[in-house]
Amino acid sequence: MATLSTTGRAPGVSVNWINGAGHRISLNLFMLVVLAHWAEHLTQAFQIYALDRPVSQSRGVLGHFFPWLVTSEWLHYGYALVMVVGLFLLRKGFVGRARTWWMVAFAIQFWHHIEHLLLFVQAQTGTFFFGQAAATSIAQLIIPRVELHLLYNTIVFLPMVVAVYYHLRPTRTELDQAPCHCADRAVRPVSVGHR
Repeated sequence: MATLSTTGRAPGVSVNWINGAGHRISLNLFMLVVLAHWAEHLTQAFQIYALDRPVSQSRGVLGHFFPWLVTSEWLHYGYALVMVVGLFLLRKGFVGRARTWWMVAFAIQFWHHIEHLLLFVQAQTGTFFFGQAAATSIAQLIIPRVELHLLYNTIVFLPMVVAVYYHLRPTRTELDQAPCHCADRAVRPVSVGHR
């Protein structure tokens, strides 16, 4: 079993490894989780808008087989937590422009996580906030839930894509500062401000 260490001295996976030699594999695994979650939301949207199913019966892929994951908020909260932790753990592997965009994604996801925490607490306690008859997040008071979560996932995902783009195409300075080897060092770094 792998252990997680912030010092990098303990055996197993460390934060230093995640942001150094293991950054590419860690980032790829994280993006696989992100894409799987997108598949869940897009499946749910397809069920609602193309198949004309009621929202309560449009549970995505995992929710179809394990409905309690959706109704108890475990699936949504678990994903929000994995996202915020993943964005936090992987952040030190990014420098320069990539780091800026990665931290934008982290900040938005942190708020998204708070929203899911509110939903999770309500679902677990049966106590609903804001005078609502069901678990409701703050932004959900303005935007319907399905659309809100598509929006949240989009506004977290887009800066992540920009961050990864810049991470894989660094300037010479960024390449020199990078603690990982994700960018192919055989490729000439981008020169900012020069043609």
